[in-house]
Amino acid sequence: MFKFLHAADIHLDSPLLKLERYEGAPVEALRQATRRAFENLVGLAIAEEVDFVLISGDLYDGDWKDYNTGLYFVSQMSKLREADIPVYIITGNHDAASRMTKTLRLPENIYMFPTDKPDTVHLESLDVAIHGQGFPTRAVKKDLSAAYPPTRSGCFNIGMLHTCVTGREGHEPYAPSTIEGLRAKGYDYWALGHVHQREVLWEDPFIVFPGNIQGRHIRETGPRGCMIVNVAGGERANVLFHPLDVIRWTKVDIDASQVADAYDAVNSVYERLSDVLEQNDGLPLVARIEVSGRSDAHGALAAAPERWTNEIRSAAVDLGGDHIWVEKVRLRTQFPLENEPDDISGGPIGEILRFLDETRADPEQLQLLGQPLNRLWKKLPRELKEASDAVSPEDTEWLSEMLDQVRPMLLRRLMSKGDDQ
Repeated sequence: MFKFLHAADIHLDSPLLKLERYEGAPVEALRQATRRAFENLVGLAIAEEVDFVLISGDLYDGDWKDYNTGLYFVSQMSKLREADIPVYIITGNHDAASRMTKTLRLPENIYMFPTDKPDTVHLESLDVAIHGQGFPTRAVKKDLSAAYPPTRSGCFNIGMLHTCVTGREGHEPYAPSTIEGLRAKGYDYWALGHVHQREVLWEDPFIVFPGNIQGRHIRETGPRGCMIVNVAGGERANVLFHPLDVIRWTKVDIDASQVADAYDAVNSVYERLSDVLEQNDGLPLVARIEVSGRSDAHGALAAAPERWTNEIRSAAVDLGGDHIWVEKVRLRTQFPLENEPDDISGGPIGEILRFLDETRADPEQLQLLGQPLNRLWKKLPRELKEASDAVSPEDTEWLSEMLDQVRPMLLRRLMSKGDDQ
């Protein structure tokens, strides 16, 4: 019987992507989050008395700004060395051999797999064979697993691979592989990395993405952590997820169709955030709030979106203090059907609104709408374009969202009296 920890996509000291721009952002906590989560990983490995640790790529987020990142990693690995826990690592696209210009001598309990060809480590005392290869360059376009060696007879065979696996959307198509190809190798467990969402692709054998250990932006919501794998005799491996994150990103959707007014909508946000905070065991939250539905509160929300956005932020602070930070508020309500102005279907106002609705439903029209913004987009600094919350004039989803926000404000303006402008 033996036990191991499988993690990936640590992204130590990942940058904050301009969070300093946002009032009240927990900048220092987020800056340290990947380190604190990694400390949780080390603590878990020691507490669980695992026999070894696997890190399947992207330990680092890129070349170190200075040596502090490397020194921190060495200090954590020394704790595992003292606990007699070896660590096996492959590089991924973010920490590929060609990207790293700084190095430090690693403790003797660390083994880095080569990047020029696959290698196998045989743990004789456990009858375990670990096969792996790291990324030599950022953009590896071939299936590295195709060259992995055959199984070691009499051993529990583990394959470590940083891969997109064909069909995983939202990730660069690096080292593409297939479930069928991985299964054909005959290994007992595939320890994958690269995809940040936790997913068990197959259970016989286990083919597993543990996800990253700490969410870094709103597209990485929910618990983040690693897998603890128990193998007992001839039984199938038992795989259990353990959260490690120290700050959690979450999306909170509010159905405002039953609220009486804007204040009631804010109260609904407060109550929902209270539930979410409890569901996440009091872990600090970064929340995106979306209020939608045909609602009696729509008129007030659409008339003063800045005010009600800050009312929601204030409610979050009142509820959680520094335990909840509202990353963004999206107000997407509409008039109730019975309150929709009945004199807009004809005439110029109806024509304008029909044009907006038709444009929103047509991707080609949305792209045409975004073209005038291209010149401005090209002038933006690169760091703004690459930020996690960056938008693009070619992003039809973002353009559609903008039309959703513009429509109610435009309607209210068009229907208002002259002295209300």
